[in-house]
Amino acid sequence: MKTNNENLFPLMIRLAGRKCVVIGAGNVAAAKIEGLLSCGAKVVVVGPRAARRIREWGKAGDLVWRPRRFSARDLRGAFLAIAATDLPSTNESVYRVCQARKILCNSVDDPQHCDFFYPAVVRRGPLQIAISTSGCSPALAALLRKDLARQFGPKWAAFVRLVGERRHEILNTASSARRKKLLKQIAIPPKKLSPRLSRSKEVDGIQPRRHQRS
Repeated sequence: MKTNNENLFPLMIRLAGRKCVVIGAGNVAAAKIEGLLSCGAKVVVVGPRAARRIREWGKAGDLVWRPRRFSARDLRGAFLAIAATDLPSTNESVYRVCQARKILCNSVDDPQHCDFFYPAVVRRGPLQIAISTSGCSPALAALLRKDLARQFGPKWAAFVRLVGERRHEILNTASSARRKKLLKQIAIPPKKLSPRLSRSKEVDGIQPRRHQRS
């Protein structure tokens, strides 16, 4: 059994091409499925009835929907599973099978039957800021996400992409002696994005570079 006193290991993981099974096909499941599809996962959904979005994804070939009740065979070859039915007994059964087969499992709204948790996430293009309370309070995580979303507005997406382009250029053209300083320079955001972070140059004596596209 999992407890909220455990230290969780944060990581960003590639799911492209990996089988992810979602047990349950309602609106809660649909919200989880959307994130899996955006990462290129091979999604299999199991549930007698499905929400409209899930049916549409199935018709479009974006996922496989099995319109029936859960069976242990559904987890064959799965990398991870999400139990999102409205029956606690079914969700627990999914978790038990996953434990026996060494499959990572998330049981929605049931921290005791989770190997991992969905963090609250602020997404700005390639920038992702994830917040987790280790299952203690999803409501608090959501509140913190809203606060961070105000601090890191939509314009951060373009800035991070540009930093990525500049970083690639520096790694390919700059001498090893200059790389560290240049990489720090391009990471300092302009004042219009973050007045506080733009002042970081005062701490280490590094002047920010102007971010202009050629």
